[in-house]
Amino acid sequence: MAEYPFIETVAEVEELAAKLALEKVVAVDTEADSFFHYFDKLCLVQISASCGTFLIDPLAIPARAFDALAPVMADPAIRKVFHAAEYDLFVLHRHSGIRVRNLFDTMISAQLLGYPAVGYGALVERHFDVRLSKDQQRTDWSRRPLRDVQIDYAAADVRYLAELSQILERELVALGRLAWAQAEFAALEQRVWPEREFDQMGYLRIKGARKLSPRSLAVLRELFLLRDKRARESDRPPFKVMGNGTLLELAQSPPLSRRALAKRRGLTDLVLRRLGQELIDAVERGLDGPEHPPLERKAGGNGRRRLDRRGEARLEELKRWRAHKSRELGLDPGVFCPNAALEEVAGAQPRTLDELRALGPVKPWWAEHFGGELLGVLQEAESRVDSAEARLAAPPHAQAPAAPSATPGSADPHGPSHRRRSRGRRRGSRGGRRRG
Repeated sequence: MAEYPFIETVAEVEELAAKLALEKVVAVDTEADSFFHYFDKLCLVQISASCGTFLIDPLAIPARAFDALAPVMADPAIRKVFHAAEYDLFVLHRHSGIRVRNLFDTMISAQLLGYPAVGYGALVERHFDVRLSKDQQRTDWSRRPLRDVQIDYAAADVRYLAELSQILERELVALGRLAWAQAEFAALEQRVWPEREFDQMGYLRIKGARKLSPRSLAVLRELFLLRDKRARESDRPPFKVMGNGTLLELAQSPPLSRRALAKRRGLTDLVLRRLGQELIDAVERGLDGPEHPPLERKAGGNGRRRLDRRGEARLEELKRWRAHKSRELGLDPGVFCPNAALEEVAGAQPRTLDELRALGPVKPWWAEHFGGELLGVLQEAESRVDSAEARLAAPPHAQAPAAPSATPGSADPHGPSHRRRSRGRRRGSRGGRRRG
């Protein structure tokens, strides 16, 4: 195991901040414990720079100790390198109010470069021929003391970030995509990070919940609230008390006794012993209480815009264009332009770049680079839709194709040649009678 300074006092944080203030690039990563506790908390902050690699223990120092690091993180002259920064930024801000400026995200960069694998381990192996261990991904970072294998794992998460950012930046410049990445970084820096609070309507986000009857929804709500209560009491993540699939199954077919409950899948003997009667009580409250009120109808069942037939036709044209453009750029279609953005465009039918930029799911930098081409595709798609609808609306006789002209020797019984032959036979018959 390599030795890394472990920062456990306010004075040590201040000393580290003074060193980092002299750096040009600082790599940052965090570890939290959301897999093991109800309230996830910041458990470790890893920082690497030319002056060394350091591990800060947030569990050993007050949150105010991070005030010394805030100027470094906010300094636009110092690059802060993260991999998949979104969660790190959230937990840092929630823990101590830290905001980050001059951010570089190696995962976003790899996505915009069209890498087939964008995980940190995959990037390190690709560029440094080093295979990082993955066996601590589900470790409990809140337990102390940290084991040597945990410390090595945590330090490795920042050891290669600074150099990796330089490699990826050069590649972005070579492809003319650095401005795309910088726009994504700036959007992350400006994100507002709300405090996490318990959502009492969270059961509606369980897959399949919105298809339940009002009575089953009432049961699901009671089960969801019971699960959260017990998760808080035991300081465990709710999914470790009971899975969403089990909640949904119990709501769809409510058990009315502990004997019936014991036959259900997804319930361990421990859950049955500790929660069996409470689950039955929750089911009875859902069955005997008022029905669940009607759900607000979302735009497309998932919060997206609902499209009519013309909108669906436009969307298909846009998807064909996206597939072609993605292949041309070597990007994953979802990275190039997510479905939500295409659906919004297909429904809103923007006519100008300003109208396109005003659509929420469409990123400003993307509209700047690809908006003109997209508007052209949308206009062509609309013309095709208009033509198709005009054909459908035309009277039946206008839609019927003209009868093809008969060619000599045609077998068409109603064609001119047939009529001429018929008349000839009739004349011949009369002539024959005359000759006889």
